[in-house]
Amino acid sequence: MVSSANYEKWSQEKLVQEIERLKNAVKKQDFGLVWMNVPEAFEGDSESQIPIFQQCPELDIKNNSGRKTNVLIEGENYHALTCLNYTHKNRVDVIYIDPPYNTGVDGFRYHDKRVSDKFPDGSEVPKDHPFRHSYWLSFMHKRLELAHSLLSESGVIAISIDINEMSQLKLLMDDVFGESNLISLLSLKIKDPAGVGQQSFVFDVNEYVLIYAKNGSAFKNQHPELPFDFEKLNEQYGSYKKIIRDFGEPKFLKEINRQNVGKIKIYSCKGAKIERTSSLSLKEYAKLRDVIFADYNPNGGMILAIKDQIPSSGLSYIEYTPTKGRNAGETVKTYFLNGRIIAWLSNVTRVNNGSLEKVTKMTNNWNIPNASLYLEGGVDFTNGKKPLYLIKKLLGMFNNPNATVLDFFAGSGTTGEAVMDMNLQDGGDRQFILVTNDEEVGNNGTEKIMSDVCYPRIKNAIKGYRSKKGSEDGLKYLKVGFVGQHNIMDASDQDAVELALNAGGLLALAENTLFEDEKNGYMQFFSNNESHTAIYFNEDLKEFESFKKKVGQLKMPTSVYMFSWGEQEFVDDFSSYRHVTVKTIPRPILEIYKRIYNLGSND
Repeated sequence: MVSSANYEKWSQEKLVQEIERLKNAVKKQDFGLVWMNVPEAFEGDSESQIPIFQQCPELDIKNNSGRKTNVLIEGENYHALTCLNYTHKNRVDVIYIDPPYNTGVDGFRYHDKRVSDKFPDGSEVPKDHPFRHSYWLSFMHKRLELAHSLLSESGVIAISIDINEMSQLKLLMDDVFGESNLISLLSLKIKDPAGVGQQSFVFDVNEYVLIYAKNGSAFKNQHPELPFDFEKLNEQYGSYKKIIRDFGEPKFLKEINRQNVGKIKIYSCKGAKIERTSSLSLKEYAKLRDVIFADYNPNGGMILAIKDQIPSSGLSYIEYTPTKGRNAGETVKTYFLNGRIIAWLSNVTRVNNGSLEKVTKMTNNWNIPNASLYLEGGVDFTNGKKPLYLIKKLLGMFNNPNATVLDFFAGSGTTGEAVMDMNLQDGGDRQFILVTNDEEVGNNGTEKIMSDVCYPRIKNAIKGYRSKKGSEDGLKYLKVGFVGQHNIMDASDQDAVELALNAGGLLALAENTLFEDEKNGYMQFFSNNESHTAIYFNEDLKEFESFKKKVGQLKMPTSVYMFSWGEQEFVDDFSSYRHVTVKTIPRPILEIYKRIYNLGSND
């Protein structure tokens, strides 16, 4: 018979063993996102060379407004982010990206390095591919890690996504940014249920914006007065340019008959009050958002047929009862402003604090002749172009009029135009950096995304397009290039020399002195309205005294970059110049690149 004392001792030993077993089991469990990290191949010799930024002065747009100069970067975004980790580490305030959604039909490609020793075909990834999610996560992971290091301590990143990779992206962001730094998940209604899957009772009409801070506490300290419903905000896509505060009194004009529709009554709106949406505060907009309508144009052909009957000025509407379609038997109103359709409305009134509020949004109706005149950005690009209003709304939430804004999936350039629009509206001095490659887009592949869409759009926005006022901002166009004969980890002294010879684009961007004033075989000078960058990039010191004299003649603060195999080798040579700060190249660039290379070494 076991004594109670021995039984208690035996029980304690069992309990200790069980605790140890559970502790070991916990150590072995993987919780979170696990995927096969597939190495990525890059085109040409880029994997065996060192990335730089090359200047393209023929595409630059100079300005005299005193504003910061914006930046377009053409090239693969992984290499661009590598370069930016030298020029802008911890300096970006807001990142917005609209990456490929990996729908199986959106053209997402992944260059699997395991396929062959040479550059693989990079064919589109179909929805049933066994590595579909692994490819996408491998693609996004390394880019998000690079993006994380670019953000300032209070910086924030917003990512558009749909249901295909929503759950994976959330777990990936938890891993890279930390779950505690989640700021919000916005749900965006992008289409009307009537237009999708009418044979089904489940409608996929949403996209999402996932928002993380680099440091949640620092972000909240920087933004203590976020919109009251920031975490609940539910937007509809659209370019909300004007609101109708008051529809006024209807005045009957005429009645006409059309086949299949019957009687159509036409009214003008006497005393209507129309304002720009910029007059709305965020709080006011959030209060009204459930009566702001998405684009809809019922019976487009019928409306075209009676267009000559619609008043060419002021607010007006037609009222009719369709005999077919989902609104058969119901009275429908279609409103027009200056003869152009703006919205289809039903039950738009609401009572707020005892007063009647009515609001709708201006839309572009693509069935009306010359509608292309009103395309955002002045470019015809339907391949997932994000609405200008959406990006401006996000920038407004983060409320930093001097922010540096990065978009490394720039697409048609909506983020750039949004930044310039915001500056015009509030007098801010935000700067954008957009990155995109120049791949072919569209069904027939006749257009290139940077050359034919993004760059022209930004140029249009700067100069002013159609009836829209230009921003008069400046633009610097850079292109990702490569130097040397070896990759970063195996870079030789000769590779380092070649990097120094070609580092001007990097250094000018790092100092925000983007326009070149002078260059010869030994030195290079850049400036903006407030400072200079002077570079002596040649290992041969034959022209050093001439360089030093030119630096001494500069009046504004100047960053001097000297080719050096050491660190503080030339500081004493400029000690008498109070306006000069001395830095060295190329070793600091290589050291940052090496850390990035090690970051991705698991690939």
